[in-house]
Amino acid sequence: MAEKKRWQLPLTQSPTPFQLAMMILSFISVIIVLLLTFAKLDQETRRLLLFIDTGICTIFISYFFACLFRADDKGAYLKQNWIDLIASVPAIEPLRMARLFQILRVIRLLRMTRSILIPMMRQRRQATLASLLVAMVGILATSSILILIVENGVPEANIHTAEHAIWWSLVTISTVGYGDYYPVTTIGHFIGGIVILCGVSFFGVISGYMASLFISPDESEKLESQRQELRCEIETALSRMENNQALLLQEISELKRQLDEKDSQAAPKSESKE
Repeated sequence: MAEKKRWQLPLTQSPTPFQLAMMILSFISVIIVLLLTFAKLDQETRRLLLFIDTGICTIFISYFFACLFRADDKGAYLKQNWIDLIASVPAIEPLRMARLFQILRVIRLLRMTRSILIPMMRQRRQATLASLLVAMVGILATSSILILIVENGVPEANIHTAEHAIWWSLVTISTVGYGDYYPVTTIGHFIGGIVILCGVSFFGVISGYMASLFISPDESEKLESQRQELRCEIETALSRMENNQALLLQEISELKRQLDEKDSQAAPKSESKE
């Protein structure tokens, strides 16, 4: 039974922000594979989807080897996540459908997890990076596909190939605006405006994140300060306990001395009566 479920995540493990990001990218990649397989697309749109899928595969492979490098037991990690490596291989469409297992695995884990907001809040920096990664891929993929579909075939347009669409998306997201490629249709202008707004928001989040790295203390520093505070509290409590113990011993000795004096005073009286 355990051999059949090696691809599943342990139930005791909470999903990390990057695992959720990989699930979303896997979902996007599966949609791209389905479009490439069943949809009737022109040559440039197909090339654009292949470029996007290859970029997503590069992210998958980088994440897989990064986790493999950090894993304590690399053999166990390979046995449990080998399907992720197979699903990350580009240009082999049947293998790409293996990404469905990654989606099902994380969805199953989400059903077992009562709350996902708590782990996300505990890993805010990782959640920010994962959100930026997904947002970058999503904006690039959506804007380049839409602008190529809208502008392709228009006589005055200058965005005709997949490379032109990707370059226009990168330039527009960064709000640089070289002007070498630009939309000429009304719908293209609308798409460009939305991409510019997304780019401004995107780089605003990046600026805030970079500022937080320098302003807010590191997690290790927080943990060290918490440990020092806890150590001080424990030392204070121990010193109080020692002082209280000394006072109790002093009171006990005083009571014992008083009892001894009373016993010594009562002994002559009993002898005189006899």
